[in-house]
Amino acid sequence: MTTDRHTHPCLLPDSESSCAYVLIVTAVYWVSEAVPLGAAALVPAFLYPLFGVLKSSEVAAEYFKDTTLLLMGVICLAASIEKWNLHKRIALRMVMIAGAKPGMLVLGFMCCTVFLSMWLSNTSTTAMVMPIAEAVLQQLISTGIADAQDDSENATDTPDSGDCEKQEVCTLSEVHIASPPPKKPKIRRNSMYPTKRDHMICKCLSLSITYAATIGGLITITGTSTNLIFAEQFNNRYPDAKVINFGTWFIFGLPIALIMLLLTWVWLHFLFLGCNFKETCSLSKKRKTRREMLSEKRIHDEYHKLGPISYPEVVTGVFFILMTLLWFTREPGFVPGWTSLFEKKGYRTDATVSVLLGFLLFLIPARKPWPSVSSSQVKDDEESEEDPLAPMITWKDFQRLMPWEIVILVGGGYALAAGCKVSGLSMWIGRQLEPMNGLPPWAVTLLACLLVSAVTEFASNPATLTVFLPILSALSETLQINPLHTLIPSTMCVSFGVMLPVGNPPNAIVFSYGHVQISDMVKAGFGVNLIGVFVVMLAIMTWGVPLFQLNEFPAWAVMRNVTSSL
Repeated sequence: MTTDRHTHPCLLPDSESSCAYVLIVTAVYWVSEAVPLGAAALVPAFLYPLFGVLKSSEVAAEYFKDTTLLLMGVICLAASIEKWNLHKRIALRMVMIAGAKPGMLVLGFMCCTVFLSMWLSNTSTTAMVMPIAEAVLQQLISTGIADAQDDSENATDTPDSGDCEKQEVCTLSEVHIASPPPKKPKIRRNSMYPTKRDHMICKCLSLSITYAATIGGLITITGTSTNLIFAEQFNNRYPDAKVINFGTWFIFGLPIALIMLLLTWVWLHFLFLGCNFKETCSLSKKRKTRREMLSEKRIHDEYHKLGPISYPEVVTGVFFILMTLLWFTREPGFVPGWTSLFEKKGYRTDATVSVLLGFLLFLIPARKPWPSVSSSQVKDDEESEEDPLAPMITWKDFQRLMPWEIVILVGGGYALAAGCKVSGLSMWIGRQLEPMNGLPPWAVTLLACLLVSAVTEFASNPATLTVFLPILSALSETLQINPLHTLIPSTMCVSFGVMLPVGNPPNAIVFSYGHVQISDMVKAGFGVNLIGVFVVMLAIMTWGVPLFQLNEFPAWAVMRNVTSSL
């Protein structure tokens, strides 16, 4: 240890201060977003070797981990779901079940988004569901304008009938599902929304989708990139802790998501649609207005346009279910999983399953292997006339969805963590935090949650978590509390950057549709943020305790403590 800690690390190459310097530089680039996040994550790759903290080959090894392979497999499946329009079928079907009453419509879209977001990234889920929601909203608006002018024939005309005298109806035909976010619909300014209530429904539905995508991402370990970052950093730091896997995370996350979903829906309903739940949520046929009938007709029409379920959709659905089942049964915890069938233990992870199934999607042809002359087969023939053996997905489909920036960002985080560990910086940080010794575990966790959810409003979620995880791990070890007690709630809370369009990409997508102002987002997001922190604290104090044995300081953390102080 040197006495002069404030000298520039280039002049005084003490390994701890060099590491702190690299950490600060990277953090500043991440928070300011002066360069793309992926590019900023490459800073440790050249600064660590230059300062002699880590060898170049050691840094490079940190950038590609097990989780990257897991993500690649999931993206292959997502590409297949998107290519064969399975997401559209699921979304429309769920909305058909929910009906067109505003309250139930919002709840239907939220449930559907939560379900999709469990498996796909929050961003791609929002990008998939938003165009469907926009089509429904456009229908509400155009039927509203038709009501006002009492001209129902034009409004209910289907877009492809070519009878597009009214601009409103034209905008409807322009909203293709899974198209990039359209500009503001080109309806005349004075009648953009027939009534204030319509505008409120638009706001409520738009915001509900971004919040539902965030909530859905909490349920599975692959639901959002921050969960993956946590799992990877945790397993790196505590290799002996075999507590975090797909099953345990799901059991912990599902109740959180269900409670949050309900509370968020009540909060948005109260904020935008008022307190009259009876009127907006009744399921009886008698109470339906003409406009609600037309909205339902619109959704049914969209669903019928998809035609009968095609062979590639069935294959994708089967893979989807298979991947989930294999993840669940790998090491469920309460019974021996399928890994116990193999002789060598610890070789297979969730990534193994994901990459295997992803690889098979490139292999399996998108046409039925047996001949049959049904309508869907004719359609398939037309599509793949060029190549009868065209696979379910091509490399292009995969490439289009693969978030390489996130992969490098996550890698940069591991590199920083490795540097902190090797140079002893994390120990030094832990020692500075010793004054917090007197606090009970729940207070430490609450402080961590509030701090993380405040920072994440302005910085990207992965960058925030990557900076905080090593600090919180060191803090937990110093205070002798189970590291999971602070790490899991912080990982969950980092997703609640929902108050600004810059907070996370789903917010930006929803904002780009133009129904919502920043003030609406801040107002609604503040409530969602508080709901989130409250539910996560509730979870870690109740069912989290027996699930992760949070009351004792575990042996794997003690081992880590001993080795790092040597």
